[in-house]
Amino acid sequence: MSSLALMGFFFIDPVYVVMVLIPGLVIAGGASLLVKSRFAKYSRRMTRSGMTGAQAAQIVMDRAGISDVTIEQSRGFLSDHYDPRTKTLRLSHENYVGRSVAAVSVAAHEAGHAIQHAKGYAPLSLRSSLVPLAGFGSNIGYFVMLIGLIMQVSGVVLIGAGLFSLVLLFQVVTLPVEFDASSRAKVELENAGIIALDEREGVSKVLNAAALTYVAAVVNTLLLLLYFLMRSGLLNSDD
Repeated sequence: MSSLALMGFFFIDPVYVVMVLIPGLVIAGGASLLVKSRFAKYSRRMTRSGMTGAQAAQIVMDRAGISDVTIEQSRGFLSDHYDPRTKTLRLSHENYVGRSVAAVSVAAHEAGHAIQHAKGYAPLSLRSSLVPLAGFGSNIGYFVMLIGLIMQVSGVVLIGAGLFSLVLLFQVVTLPVEFDASSRAKVELENAGIIALDEREGVSKVLNAAALTYVAAVVNTLLLLLYFLMRSGLLNSDD
């Protein structure tokens, strides 16, 4: 195996740059730019129903028979999320008070997570159970792989890769959770009359762009994992 070039503050391995850094920047950066551009575009398009994001989320949950979820404002741009621990749906200011296609799309998506929770949607439950494991794998697994690579002990890298794979598992499980929440949002927004027929395209574009950020996360984690396995010699027979 060629000598290790440490990432970060010390120096960069050219293989890491080509295999992980550049693709990661392109994939994650592209997904982020797409989300921001589409959110900006459809934030300027007001729904004809005139409902705010908070109202849309409440209606979607009401239609599902959910009455024990609190809707709150959260700080930060696109900081919207549903917390199953406290049954709280938090919307960023622009989506809480906004009356745009983008605002109701994001709000309904988060309401979709609340519906998943209420109905015992299995992938959501699995994702919640994986949160502590993914956090452990992210912090410990990365450093174990790095130490193994520095020591040139492939077995240590493999142990670290096993731990780091918990992050990948969490991200893979997240995909159906996010896609399902978006599907629920698209259906409910239309059925509840929150959006008009000609506003469906905007809803799809906003939510599909957001979903790509989760796909990008999976790809980037996989590339990093493959890099360590390749550099340790576990993926090839050459030293």
